[in-house]
Amino acid sequence: MTTVSFHMEGDRIVGFTVKGHSGYAEAGSDIVCAAITSAIRLTECAINDVLGLGASVKVREADASISLRIPGGLSETGESTCQTLLTALMVHLTSLHEEYPENILVLEAD
Repeated sequence: MTTVSFHMEGDRIVGFTVKGHSGYAEAGSDIVCAAITSAIRLTECAINDVLGLGASVKVREADASISLRIPGGLSETGESTCQTLLTALMVHLTSLHEEYPENILVLEAD
């Protein structure tokens, strides 16, 4: 199962950690894993490559995890845009959980 933990500071999403393989199908043909990976990559690219906000990203292949944390001190526009992107990611992954409850779990963590 893939576990996605959204890191919260009050109502604000400050980042996320994704761990594990979904186990829906064999590697290379796992549609759940592909959907999660694609959504994570899109969000990271939007925050770092398009907006240039310098979010911290850590990938650990040993435990199949990736984490992202947005920087502090963002402009009002940067903060608002990050919150929109991270909230959309949470909604999307929660939808995947509803379709594939045995393969993805979405949590909010302090």
